Amino acid sequence: MLSIGSVVMGVSDVPRAVAFWTEALGYVPRDEIEDDWAVLLPAPSGGGGGGGGGGVRLSLGRSETPVQRHPRVHLDLYAGDAADQAAEVERLVALGARRVDWDLYPADPDFVVLADPDGNRFCVIDTGRAS
Repeated sequence: MLSIGSVVMGVSDVPRAVAFWTEALGYVPRDEIEDDWAVLLPAPSGGGGGGGGGGVRLSLGRSETPVQRHPRVHLDLYAGDAADQAAEVERLVALGARRVDWDLYPADPDFVVLADPDGNRFCVIDTGRAS
C-alpha cells in the first residue's frame, strides 16, 4: 500500500523558503539545510525539535522552472473560521507572503490566494463555512 510521504515544492532560494515555511507552518527542518534541498517536518507537539508531529512533510527543492500563474497543484492551508482565516492571512503576509490578484475567485469564496516569497501560490481556507 502506498502513501504520500512528502509534498515537494520547487523554489529558487531554499534557505529563504525554509525560513518562510517553518514560520508559516511551525515545521522544523529534518536535517541540516542544503542550498538545493530541505525537508520540513511537523514539529512534535511537545516541542524539542526533530519533527515527528502529525501532518504532511514539505520538501523544498531548488528549481529554475517559472512559477505558474494558475498552478495545477498547490497547498491548501486550513483555518478554523473566517476570523482565523483573516488572522492567518495577515500573519502570513507579515512573514513575506503576498496577496494574489486571483482572476478565478467565485462569487463568495471560502479561500484567499497568497504567494510565498518565491511566488508559489497557496490558499488559506475558511473551513468553518458549510459546504
